[in-house]
Amino acid sequence: MSARDAERPLVATFLDLPVGSPGGSVELFLDLYTGDHPLVPARAFMLGRPSPTHRVPTGVRLLPVAGKCLEGPAFGRYVAALRTALAATIGTDQIGVLHLQHLVFGATPALIRALPRHPRVALVHGTDLIFAEAHRDQLQVLRETARAADAIVVPTGAMADHLLKLAPEIDRRKITHIPWGIPDHLLSAPPARPSRASGSHLRLLYAGRLTAEKGVGALIRSLAPVPAVELSVAAPRAQFHALAPLLRRAGVRARYLGWLRRPQLWKAFAEHDVLVLPSTTLEAMGLVALEAQACGLPVLYQPVPGLSEALAASGAVTDFTHSATLARDLDRLRTSPGLLTDLRQAGYANAARYPLSATAQSLNAIGRQLT
Repeated sequence: MSARDAERPLVATFLDLPVGSPGGSVELFLDLYTGDHPLVPARAFMLGRPSPTHRVPTGVRLLPVAGKCLEGPAFGRYVAALRTALAATIGTDQIGVLHLQHLVFGATPALIRALPRHPRVALVHGTDLIFAEAHRDQLQVLRETARAADAIVVPTGAMADHLLKLAPEIDRRKITHIPWGIPDHLLSAPPARPSRASGSHLRLLYAGRLTAEKGVGALIRSLAPVPAVELSVAAPRAQFHALAPLLRRAGVRARYLGWLRRPQLWKAFAEHDVLVLPSTTLEAMGLVALEAQACGLPVLYQPVPGLSEALAASGAVTDFTHSATLARDLDRLRTSPGLLTDLRQAGYANAARYPLSATAQSLNAIGRQLT
């Protein structure tokens, strides 16, 4: 073990999603805790069984537990099964601190019960607050986790404000603001942007999950009457297929790019003019927007909590629920000389504020303080 590793307490952490699941929280988990030289040394767990058709990231251990759910007696059984699987596998030697991925879902109470005496750092994601608002049992888990945690990490002030509305009894002294980050190498060596003459069409890209809170339905309905735009979508295949009836009804043609791996997505960023983020509720931080900015892709976004804080004036703001407003703002981006270039430069500067290494250093520092 190097002197540097000795300064970073070994983390036990668990994300109860199968390897390959979409979402920014999954990418952040893999960025921080996996690889040959993880930024945060960890015993990291996800769900699943080894399979020749699925690559398991280096450093991830799989737990073959089924029955994931959110409410009722079945949720209690699911947590118990996770706890049993963890206890049989994890080993407590050398572990210094727990990183609780999410304040809700099954992995968090299972990890606490499997290692009840270790200090706990809880990382708050947008889905925590969305699911706690929608499911009574998950709200209870959120409040119990907040009480049990020694530190609660939020990426934006908006996340802290929303969390305190759901659990006003939280000791505010536990809450620490640590922005999520994007890979340092993307900041230092982004993909080249091919030169393109000014065209008559604006190439829009949507990248991410297509769940209701992401606002893609409003985007499509508002785009229907807007001329001179081309829409590409990078999303999970099943979710895109479910979107097809709405696309047909609205008369919007969308080019489907697939669910892209990160290097492919970064290349796609360089081949479009604007990333659209029509989210209808809060976003934890909007990592996809920061990665787009690092690749020189301007961002057009709905000013919801989290995004407004992370992007501010480095992106362009619109209202995706109002077609006339969206048409006006897209036309301005397409026709105003130098506007996209100015947004591109502002985006580069904004993304540079959020290196992943700084996120990891702050998390490791909290671990040292607690152990």
